[in-house]
Amino acid sequence: MRILVIGKTGQVAQELQRASADVLTLGRDQADLSRPSTCAAAIKATDAQVVINAAAYTAVDRAETEPELAHMINATAPGTMAQVATERGLPFIHLSTDYVFDGSGDQPWQPDDSPAPLSAYGRSKWAGEQAVLAHGGTVIRTSWVFSAHGTNFVKTMLRLGAERETLNVVADQWGGPTPADALAQALLTVAKAPASGLFHFAGQPDTNWSGFARNVMARAGLACQIHDIPSTDYPTPAQRPLNSRLDCSGFTAQFGVQRPNWETGLDRVIHELRAQ
Repeated sequence: MRILVIGKTGQVAQELQRASADVLTLGRDQADLSRPSTCAAAIKATDAQVVINAAAYTAVDRAETEPELAHMINATAPGTMAQVATERGLPFIHLSTDYVFDGSGDQPWQPDDSPAPLSAYGRSKWAGEQAVLAHGGTVIRTSWVFSAHGTNFVKTMLRLGAERETLNVVADQWGGPTPADALAQALLTVAKAPASGLFHFAGQPDTNWSGFARNVMARAGLACQIHDIPSTDYPTPAQRPLNSRLDCSGFTAQFGVQRPNWETGLDRVIHELRAQ
């Protein structure tokens, strides 16, 4: 089964390409989400049986000053791609984010809970979800993705932890870190038996950023000490949700895939980075 992946350099796209010889990834030179017509043309021309959109505008803070571009890439383009895929009879799978929620409470968010994004990025992703679902696509929300590729929290902590004796990390934002390789495998499972609708898939156990950072330091053998701070002590242009816990039971029930353990995923990433 041939799978067309929109995106090439992102964490999930790279893991999809590593996981399966049946995956064809397209970079911005072939499918530019800021120009949705190029993505539509790629889907019209493909001989693939499934399309996965693993590309997005992910600069959360910059989106506050570029909301139109974020909307084009995260909402208009996915909607256009989902429409073309549907017209061709191809399942369309789209990745979304915990940032569609306002982060209230302390219970895991259900897929059918009402979104209330706090940021321009979150609003663009929510609009994309609605556009994809309107054309019968599959939306999978995830959170806190990390890998040995690109820019992510784990790589940042490893770099800073090797340079500094202490780091201040927020302790009041909670969620499920997700290994990109496990997410890629989950997407391949979905591709084999697609189901229209909205699902959650994230790593376990839920933790906060400071706890995640401590785990990174311990598993990497770094002596850097992590100090807990509230989000108010680390202001950012875009507000982050405090509660990003996701209830993933619906994904397990539909596709038979359990939430991955992010601690073992972290070990894999650290091993890979050391081998580079």
